[in-house]
Amino acid sequence: MGKWTPTDYDPDDFANRRHIGPSPAEMAAMLKVVGAETLDELIGQTVPASIRQAEALDWPALSEAALLQRMREVAARNRVMTSLIGQGYYGTVTPPAIQRNILENPAWYTAYTPYQPEIAQGRLEALLNFQTMVADLTGLPVANASLLDEATAAAEAMAMAQRVAKSKAPAFFVSENLHPQTIAVIETRAAPLGIEVVRGTECDPSAVFGAIFQYPGTFGEVRDYTAEIAALHAAGAVAIMATDLLALCVLKEPGAMGADIAVGSAQRFGVPMGYGGPHAGFMACRDEMKRAMPGRIVGVSIDAKGNRAYRLSLQTREQHIRREKATSNVCTAQALLAVMASFYAVFHGPVGLRAIAQRVHLNAATLAEALRAAGAEVQPEAFFDTITVRVGVGQAGILAAARHRGINLRQVGRDRVGISVDETTDAGVIARVLDAFGITDPARPAATPAIPEALIRESDYLTHPVFHMNRAESEMMRYMRRLSDRDLALDRAMIPLGSCTMKLNAAAEMMPITWPEFGALHPFAPEDQAAGYHEVFADLTEKLCAITGYDAFSLQPNSGAQGEYAGLLTIAAYHKSRGEDRDICLIPVSAHGTNPASAQMAGMKVVVVKSAPNGDIDLEDFAAHAAKAGDRLSAVMITYPSTHGVFEDTLREVCRITHDHGGQVYIDGANMNALVGLVRPGEIGGDVSHLNLHKTFAIPHGGGGPGMGPIGVKAHLAPFLPADPRTGSGAVSAAPWGSASILLISWAYILMMGGAGLTQATRVAILNANYVASRLAGAYPVLFMGNRGRVAHECILDTRPFQEHGVTVDDIAKRLIDNGFHAPTMSWPVAGTLMVEPTESETKAEIDRLVTAFLAIRDEITEIAEGRIGAEASPLRHAPHTVEDLVADWDRAYSREQGCFPPGAFRVDKYWPPVGRVDNAYGDRNLVCTCPPGRGLCRGGRVMRPAPPMFRRGFPAAGGRAESFETGLAAP
Repeated sequence: MGKWTPTDYDPDDFANRRHIGPSPAEMAAMLKVVGAETLDELIGQTVPASIRQAEALDWPALSEAALLQRMREVAARNRVMTSLIGQGYYGTVTPPAIQRNILENPAWYTAYTPYQPEIAQGRLEALLNFQTMVADLTGLPVANASLLDEATAAAEAMAMAQRVAKSKAPAFFVSENLHPQTIAVIETRAAPLGIEVVRGTECDPSAVFGAIFQYPGTFGEVRDYTAEIAALHAAGAVAIMATDLLALCVLKEPGAMGADIAVGSAQRFGVPMGYGGPHAGFMACRDEMKRAMPGRIVGVSIDAKGNRAYRLSLQTREQHIRREKATSNVCTAQALLAVMASFYAVFHGPVGLRAIAQRVHLNAATLAEALRAAGAEVQPEAFFDTITVRVGVGQAGILAAARHRGINLRQVGRDRVGISVDETTDAGVIARVLDAFGITDPARPAATPAIPEALIRESDYLTHPVFHMNRAESEMMRYMRRLSDRDLALDRAMIPLGSCTMKLNAAAEMMPITWPEFGALHPFAPEDQAAGYHEVFADLTEKLCAITGYDAFSLQPNSGAQGEYAGLLTIAAYHKSRGEDRDICLIPVSAHGTNPASAQMAGMKVVVVKSAPNGDIDLEDFAAHAAKAGDRLSAVMITYPSTHGVFEDTLREVCRITHDHGGQVYIDGANMNALVGLVRPGEIGGDVSHLNLHKTFAIPHGGGGPGMGPIGVKAHLAPFLPADPRTGSGAVSAAPWGSASILLISWAYILMMGGAGLTQATRVAILNANYVASRLAGAYPVLFMGNRGRVAHECILDTRPFQEHGVTVDDIAKRLIDNGFHAPTMSWPVAGTLMVEPTESETKAEIDRLVTAFLAIRDEITEIAEGRIGAEASPLRHAPHTVEDLVADWDRAYSREQGCFPPGAFRVDKYWPPVGRVDNAYGDRNLVCTCPPGRGLCRGGRVMRPAPPMFRRGFPAAGGRAESFETGLAAP
C-alpha cells in the first residue's frame, strides 16, 4: 500500500469519540494509576459477579447524521395542527432571541441547581425575575422558583393548605371548574394522605380546610371569588386559585380577591406545548405562609463585602434535609423553563404582555360574537380566551370538520365544543373555525371586551426596571449573555457532583426538541396526530426494559422524585388489590435523600435501617426491622450502588428478606449510570425502579430542571402504573406522557450510543471515579470503598479531619471555584464530606485539572496545620476571589497569584465569580424573594449606587425616561 496506512479510527463512532471522554491511550494510563491491567479486570473487582447480567445490550449505534435523519422521519409522522383545545395548554410564540440564547444555549441548559450561589448569579437573577413576575401578576407577595406543572402545583398547594389552615376539617374542596387533569392529580395526592376530596360547584366552608377554584375556569368562566374566599377565611380555611398568567394581565388578580395561594403554569409565556412539557408550574402565597411553601425560593442576600448577592433561601425546608419529616419531595423543578418564561416577560414588558392578552381576548370575543350572530348558543357571558358552544348531536361533525381544516377543538361532554384562543390565533384561524360551524360570513372584529368592568385589572404589575429595559434585540441578547457569563455550567468546566451525573448533553440530542413537529403538539390532541411521538415512546420503553430487566414502563413522572412517588403508589395499589394493609417502608440511611419524603407522601411509615461501618446496609438490623414489620411491610427503598458510592454484596439477600415478608423492592435509579449494560435491577430482585433521565440518559439539568423519572416495573405491578390524567385519579402529572418533548433527548442518546456504547460508558464512568479516588487517596481519606477496595461511579472524600485546623467543607468548596470548578456534592450523604462523580464524559486532562486543584487545596490545608498561616487568614477562608479582590489594595497573608490563580485554574479563560462568599444566614434573616425595589440599580449582582427616586415606588409614568436596571441605557 506504500504510504497509505489504514486507520481504525471511526469519526462517526459517537459513543467512543464524542460522548466518552478518555481516549483509549488515556484509559490505559489511568488503569495503570488505578492498578488494574484492563478495564474488564477493574469492572470485575468493582461489580459483584453475583449481580452481573448475562446478556449484552446489542442494538447497533447510529451516527449523528443518521440519528438526525431518523428524527426527521419520525417528526414527519406527527401532524402539526392548530390546537384550540386549551385546558391549560396554548399555542405561544417563542421569541427567536430566547430560543437561540436560552433554550438552545448550553450555558443555560447544562447548568446545575444553584446550590453554590457564587457561581450561579446569572440564573438566580433570571429566577428572581420569574418569582417577581409571578408575584406581581398573582398579586401575592411571595413566589417560588417553579414547580413541575400546574396539576402538581395544585396538589402541592392542597398539602400546604392542610399544614397552615386553622380549620381542622378533614376535607378539601375542588371546584368542578378545574381542569380535569388537575383534579386527577389532586385526587391521587389526597388519597394516601387521608384527605377527602369534595368535588362540586358549591363549597361548604365549615366542612373543609381549603378549597381550589380555576380562574378563568376550564370552560372559560370568569367571575369574582371574593365572597367565597371571605367565607373560607371566616371558617379558618385556605383559598387557592389555579390561574393563568396571561389572563392576569387584564383580569383582577387573585390577591385582590383575598386568595391565600395561587398556582398555575407559565407555559404560554413562550414555552412550546411539546406534547405535554416540560413547562414551569408556579406557586405564590401570602407572606406568612412562605416557610410552608414547597420548592425552591430564590432570595436576596449579601456577600462577604456587603454586595448584593442572590441565593436559594430557607433551604432547611428541603426534603433531603428533612427526609421523612418533609411535607414535599420536590427535588427537580423546571428552572430552564422558568428562565424562558421570565425572559418572555422581560422581552415584552408589562405593556407588551397586556397587548398580547388584549389581542387574545378580543379574538375570543370576535369568535363568540360571530357564533352568536349565526344563532349558536355560546357560554359563558364573561370569559378571557375560552368559550363553549352547545352543538347538540352535531358535536362529532363539527369536531371532524374543524380537524379537516387543520384545527383541533375540545370535546366537552356529549353536546358542546370548547374553543380556546391563544397568542398564535389570527383572522385566518378564526375564519377556519367559523367555517367548521358552517359560517362563511367574515367575522367583524369585536370592539368591546367580554369581561365585566369589576373584573378588569386596576393594579400595576412588572413595575421593576428589569421589565422596562430597552427591548432592542441587541440589548436583550447582551442581557442574556451577561447573565450566562456569571454562571459556571458544563460548557465551561467539569461539574463533579456525586449522585447528579453531570455528563455530556450532546448537541445532536438537543436539536429535535425545538422542531415544530415535536414542539407544537397539544398533549390532548388526537393520538393519530402524534404517531411519531408514540413511535418514540414505544421504542424508548422497549430499550429501557432491555436495560433494566423490567417488563413495563410508565413515562408519565416528570421528575425523579415524582418517579419515586409513582413507584410507591404502584406498590401500594398492588397490595391493596390483594386485600393487604401494608404501610411500613424500610429505608437504609444510605438511600437517596428524597426517598423518605416520597414514602411519607405515599402514606407509608418510614423505618430507618442502619448502615454497617463499610457503608453496606446492616443486614442484621434490616432483617430485624423486616421481621418486626411482618405483614405490614410494604416496601424497602434501596439506592444501588448506594449513595456511599459502593456496590454492596448484600443486595440479593436484602431482596430475599423483603420478598419473604411479602414486601416489594424499590431500587432507586439515581445511580443507574453505574449499572447500564452491567446490571439489570429487575433481574436481581427489584420490583420497581425509577430512572433519572436527566442523569444517566443525558437530559440536561437546566439549572435545576427539567427532569424526567419514568418508572419500570415487573409484570405483576404493571396494571397499577399511573393512570391517564384525562380519565380519572391515579395520575401523577398533568400530561399523559409527562414532559414528552425531552424524552426525545434520551431516545437520541440511546440510539447514538448503541448497546455496546452504553455499556462502555458505564465502564468508563467507574474507571474515572476510581482514577480520582486513587490519585487523591493519599491526600484525602476516601470514606467508603467496596470489599475489594474499589468505588463505583463516585467516591466520597472525607474532609472532617480538617475541621480541627479550622477548615470546613465550605472552605474547600468555595476554593474550588477559584480553580474554575463547581464543587462536588457537599455534606451528603455524610455531613462534612464531598461526593465526587466525574462521569464518563470527562477527559483525562479535565480530571487531572480537578485533581491538581484538590491537591493544591490540600497543600493550603497543610500550611494551616503546620502553623504557617491561620485559617482565618488563608485563601481558603477568603474564597472565592473576585476581580474586585484582584484589583483592590492587597493586605493579605498570601500573594495575589496564590489567591486568584491557584493551580488548576485557567489563566486566559479563567472563570471569575461575580460575588464573594454569600452570607446565607443574612439572606434567611432578611428574606427578599422578588426583585428588590429602592435598593440600588443592579449590575452583576451588586449594589452600584442609590436608586433614583422614580424607582422607589415603581417605574415612572408614561413619558418618563430612566436608566434600565441592567445596562444604564435609556429605557422608554
